[in-house]
Amino acid sequence: MVEPIRMTTREHRAAALAEAGYNTFLLKSEDVYIDLLTDSGTSAMSDWQWAGMMLGDEAYAGSRNFYNLEEAVRQYYGYSHVIPTHQGRGAEHILSQICIQPGDTVPGNMYFTTTRYHQEHAGGEFVDVIIDEAHDPTSLHPFKGNVDLDKLEHVLKTARRVPYLSLAATVNMAGGQPVSMENVRATRALCDRYGVPIMLDGTRAVENAYFIQQREPGYQDKKVADILREMCSYTDGCTMSGKKDPLVNIGGWLALNDAALADKARNLVVVYEGLHTYGGMAGRDMEAMARGIVESVQDDHIRARVGQVQYLGELLIDWAIPVVQPIGGHAVYLDARRFYPDMPQINFPAQTLAAELYLDSGVRAMERGIVSAGRNKHTGDHYYPKLELVRLTIPRRVYTQAHMDVVAESVDAVYRNPDKPKGLKMVYEPEYLRFFQARFEPIRE
Repeated sequence: MVEPIRMTTREHRAAALAEAGYNTFLLKSEDVYIDLLTDSGTSAMSDWQWAGMMLGDEAYAGSRNFYNLEEAVRQYYGYSHVIPTHQGRGAEHILSQICIQPGDTVPGNMYFTTTRYHQEHAGGEFVDVIIDEAHDPTSLHPFKGNVDLDKLEHVLKTARRVPYLSLAATVNMAGGQPVSMENVRATRALCDRYGVPIMLDGTRAVENAYFIQQREPGYQDKKVADILREMCSYTDGCTMSGKKDPLVNIGGWLALNDAALADKARNLVVVYEGLHTYGGMAGRDMEAMARGIVESVQDDHIRARVGQVQYLGELLIDWAIPVVQPIGGHAVYLDARRFYPDMPQINFPAQTLAAELYLDSGVRAMERGIVSAGRNKHTGDHYYPKLELVRLTIPRRVYTQAHMDVVAESVDAVYRNPDKPKGLKMVYEPEYLRFFQARFEPIRE
């Protein structure tokens, strides 16, 4: 279906921005012209998915829609046991609770906000083992999501206990950067030597499979669905937000190959989510997700999806606007450090840039820098990530190329505006995952 969107005046946007505390998460959607905050749950479903919604079996236990979802996950991802959850972070929570003990070390190829929080909440400590190129927005390495095997082996040798490696596909905080199949295989071999499982964040694994098809020798003639299945075969489990690749508005799952671990997950999902055959989802939502999985792995779909992101990214590159390269699969990331080279990081450059973009055109984007990084739980100090980014996240099957042109023109206007802001100061900081609800005020002096 379609919905109307409206353009607003700069004065209206200035008032809305102030009311929202200069945090784009706190804007009302009715005040947003083009919404690129996230691709999570914002995609448009197909007619086949909507038809499936009418076949929802809302039985409390044993819904037929669960078994359709289970079959789809087993067929396209290859895991043995499927535990549905209300969304991806529900799966992250369950996995962390059943696997992590206080004092554990959890290596991963760059943190993600909710993933690291659940690992730390369970008593673990995250350690970044991504390759150095991932922290350089100008590097053209085709697989900047790769695990640095030397960094990983150091952790495996020195840590008291490693419950699993947290492996992200198309690493979000690095700019949607993929992992190569060669690296996944080598990581599997290294982890096997130390008896450490690999848990995949498969939220955008289909996009990762597409990049393998396009960039890695030997995969050009293989279907994305087959590449996805091979990639998952080197891992022991997977957390999934169905709101991304599987093309639905809500839902997720935890998939595992180990029967005993899956039994623990089923026991815990009943406490936090719902019965193990619905996990917080309605039957109709499980049916839509099962069908979305089938659609998501089709080569024509993923080519068009990533192609729209590439279109916006290449337009900005042609206009010499600083973005993370190569362009990722779900978003274009603006390099806020190069937008505001004289702004100290403590003045929140990426948060400032997201606010300025909304003020200019009504385009809503997301900060991915010091605000998202949060604070060190031991010292209380800010984390200071090397990357200070604004994410322009493209929902699937929603906007046209004309919308992308409007976004590019607004980014260009903000970048070339000679009147540079001084930044923001944080005036309210919530206890957890502050980027969702923190409030700011402009620095005037």
